[in-house]
Amino acid sequence: MAADPRPARLSATELIDLVLDEGSWSSWDTPPERGPMSEEYAAELAAAQEKTGLDESVVTGEGLMRGRRVAVVACEFRFLAGSIGVASAERLVRAIERATTEGLPLLAAPVSGGTRMQEGVVAFVQMVKISQTIAAHKAAGLPYLVYLRHPTTGGVMASWGSLGHVTVAEPGALVGFLGPRVYEALYDRPFPADVQTSENLYAHGLIDAVVPPEEIAAILDRALTVLLSPRDVSPDPANPPVDDIPDVDTWESITRSRRPERPGVRRLLKYAATDVIPLNGTGQGESDPGLLIALARFGGSPCVFLGQDRRGQTEAHPLGPGALREARRGMRLAAELDLPLMTVIDTPGAALSVEAEEGGLAGEIARCLADLVTLPAPTLCLLLGEGNGGGALALLPADRVIAAQHGWLSPLPPEGASAIVHRDLDHAPDMARAQKVRSLDMREAGIVDRIVAERPDAADEPEEFCRRLGDVLRYELATLLHRDRATLAVERAQRYRALGLG
Repeated sequence: MAADPRPARLSATELIDLVLDEGSWSSWDTPPERGPMSEEYAAELAAAQEKTGLDESVVTGEGLMRGRRVAVVACEFRFLAGSIGVASAERLVRAIERATTEGLPLLAAPVSGGTRMQEGVVAFVQMVKISQTIAAHKAAGLPYLVYLRHPTTGGVMASWGSLGHVTVAEPGALVGFLGPRVYEALYDRPFPADVQTSENLYAHGLIDAVVPPEEIAAILDRALTVLLSPRDVSPDPANPPVDDIPDVDTWESITRSRRPERPGVRRLLKYAATDVIPLNGTGQGESDPGLLIALARFGGSPCVFLGQDRRGQTEAHPLGPGALREARRGMRLAAELDLPLMTVIDTPGAALSVEAEEGGLAGEIARCLADLVTLPAPTLCLLLGEGNGGGALALLPADRVIAAQHGWLSPLPPEGASAIVHRDLDHAPDMARAQKVRSLDMREAGIVDRIVAERPDAADEPEEFCRRLGDVLRYELATLLHRDRATLAVERAQRYRALGLG
């Protein structure tokens, strides 16, 4: 028989000891209150308590993680398979409420078979109040970070296991809704192998990473460094000099923006960002390599980062509706956590395919536009390279729009516009000039606020250009952090309402 590839399961207390600073743990638990129960169930509870030394399947409390105070809720699988009954649910809710009241980030480590069958439907509906309490914690702008352990299924996965701002999972963990034993009993056949695994969930954009227990403290600390960064950051550097932009021909800019050597979002993050914590997918079953979503800091300024990745977009896999659903996840994170949102436009155009149509591409563009215009958090857009069509426009509306000198925005690729108007491709340069797609023209029209020079082409000076651009982004983000949240969406709406009116 093959050996189990998963590492030995850590108990709740062992995991807490591994993640938190030594000697910093303080329990919040009080003895559970229990109603009438059968003798058989009472005996099961007594046996579980003797086996684990715990009085319930959930442990709650607080401690320090790398010197930072955090609240923790963790399951113990050895206590009746980590199942959640009325008493354990009440313990969870009280701990979440206390974390919210005390303004603490909340770390959750579920491992459970789900609802406690011995307590029936009353235990089942506890999912409602647990989810409600977590929603209130997130509505207070406090981080909720989840580590899914082996196994996490049923009502736990369908409530507090699936609501994290950032969600990572143990390698090889069984993670899913319906446990495979239940599936086999109901349908008289085994559940397909390798579906309910951490790795498969990651591949489908449902979780952000697969991380062994010994690395949890590091990744959570990095995430909280961004999420809990001060919002009163001073601009650093002070306002960089405004570049003089030479009058380069429109078609020359377009040609330069298409050079394969041109730096994209990954080199921008490498040279300009202070901290980067990549996220993954929509959290709802989709992941598109054409969009990079991350938590990041530029200097001391935190943000949710959404960047169209020119390396991830190919002729076989252009930017699809899933990428825009990922972007909308980032918008929700920015709103929930009151973080600035930075979007980066760099796309030869969204997918034109049956799959894109059936996947609702047009609707996702519309929803991105509506979400961005009304977002209560500060927004910054960088037009880094090609800006073709609705897939580019979907990330444009922002409080401030910065453009690379050879960045541009067009309703269609100029070749497509030429085909519509002239029934050939030869007039593409003329169409681009006529449509005023280049950064200089957009600045004159009020679409772009600031242009960062390329000297003469970012493809020839990738590191220097990205560092120069990073100076501008740090300044802009720090300035946006001081904007009045009450008027942000109103002023943004007025900006786009006034475009084109002279």
